[in-house]
Amino acid sequence: MVSPELLRRYPFFAFMTHQQRQEVAMIADEVEVPTSTILFAIEEKAEALYLLMTGSVDLHYVVVDENLPALRKDFMIGTINPGEVFGISAMIEPYLMTATAVTTQPCTVLKIDALALRDLCEQDHDLAYGLQKQLARTTMQRLHATRVLLAAATAPV
Repeated sequence: MVSPELLRRYPFFAFMTHQQRQEVAMIADEVEVPTSTILFAIEEKAEALYLLMTGSVDLHYVVVDENLPALRKDFMIGTINPGEVFGISAMIEPYLMTATAVTTQPCTVLKIDALALRDLCEQDHDLAYGLQKQLARTTMQRLHATRVLLAAATAPV
């Protein structure tokens, strides 16, 4: 559990009422994470929504050849900075992570229990709507950033 005032500091949670912040704070924990920690891996069950408070996290996408598993390519597809949410697959079916998140320095993260958050959304449709708007905005920003990386990687030299 964290203080509802902690959530108030971050724009991602700005739409929430005081009551909603209290409910979300009850299912959230502040966690210290050392450098080079894998917070979650691609295809894992999405058990938490995260907000990075301090530090830096890189998102990786790993491609493995089905016939030759030794043929594996790891692409760094983005960096999460303080104040940004990640692990957004926790709120989007089928609730499986679509990237691997690795800390690049010591981090403090806000870890919100995904199942409990989805339950809160079932009970409070205004909370669900606000979260989905924020998650859609985040998804579009990440999609744009990924397109920029892809364009840069494939541009003729």
